[in-house]
Amino acid sequence: MMSRTGPLAVPRGVRTSGFRTSGSGRRRNLRSFIRAACSVGVLIAVGAVAGGFSTAANAADAGKVGLDLPLLTSPFWQAYNNYLTQYAKTMDISILAPVNSNNDPVQQITDMNNLLNLGAKGIVVGPLDSAAISRALDAAAAKNVPVVAIDVAPTQGKVAMVVRADNRAYGTKACEYIGAHVKSGKVVQIMGDLASVNGRDRSEAFRACLKQFPALTLLEIPAGWKGDVAAASLDSLLTANADVTAIYMQAGGVYLAPTLQTLRRKQLLVKAGDPKHIVIFSNDGIPQEFDAIRRGDIDATLSQPADLYAKYGLYYIKATLAGKTFSPGPTDHNSEIIKLPTGALEDQLPAPLVTKANVDDKSLWGNTVK
Repeated sequence: MMSRTGPLAVPRGVRTSGFRTSGSGRRRNLRSFIRAACSVGVLIAVGAVAGGFSTAANAADAGKVGLDLPLLTSPFWQAYNNYLTQYAKTMDISILAPVNSNNDPVQQITDMNNLLNLGAKGIVVGPLDSAAISRALDAAAAKNVPVVAIDVAPTQGKVAMVVRADNRAYGTKACEYIGAHVKSGKVVQIMGDLASVNGRDRSEAFRACLKQFPALTLLEIPAGWKGDVAAASLDSLLTANADVTAIYMQAGGVYLAPTLQTLRRKQLLVKAGDPKHIVIFSNDGIPQEFDAIRRGDIDATLSQPADLYAKYGLYYIKATLAGKTFSPGPTDHNSEIIKLPTGALEDQLPAPLVTKANVDDKSLWGNTVK
């Protein structure tokens, strides 16, 4: 803005006192004044252009769907991330660049707030902490931005849909498989983060089921989805317990490599079929698990549907934005929508058992990615 004291507009901040009314001094001071005025004018113009770019960038982002990934250090979540961009394109959904919360619940709240500030019209998120995510959900609800939760059901806060497999079934199926293939000895459960409903559901279901097999003794490692913690704890546990006969890994994406490395270092990695083989059951369905099954390093896994998580996460956010609502009952994609105790709806997608008998099945997503 300019202020006026006469016919010449004087920019604010430009000193006007000391002008002489005659001679060369007046001309010099007048030239100085003009140079100063031009400088201010240039700064104002630059500021206007910069402000224009910022506004244009925000406008370009507004109206898109925000995507928040819990982590990218696991092959499972890497595959999920790739499926998101593929399905967004085929479903004609405009998305913001996915953000990675790097296994940090506090960072995830910041990331979701950033997506809201960018003008996201909807958000698809894989919650890291079932309770802590409520702060971000409340912020989204305050702006009338719907949220679809992937893989983890929040214990508080509003979501349009939870897209998830039955995680209690994960623990039960792992227990039943081990119980059918191991007659006695100690069984190690490498648990996930117990602040996550997934970690709790798998752990509680496995623990409850194992009571049916009194000849099996349970040992537990609370590893919090961290491979290094799992490896260090397993190393110590195996040193103190020579009669471990089975291991249940709640997430092959983060536990498979460190578990096999630990067993190999202790010369305990024996192929399936050998009497000394330790039966290993996993969860995720990543290609690395399939390769381990083919080699005989591990015995089975559950194929957690990374492809369907991405597909139906985007489907539900698009449908919600279009005003569609859902109710409990069977779906048209071989799953069941249930109502959770929180009142939220959850689409429980199938997670097939994978063993050496069907590990080469081309319909498994782990056989379709490189």
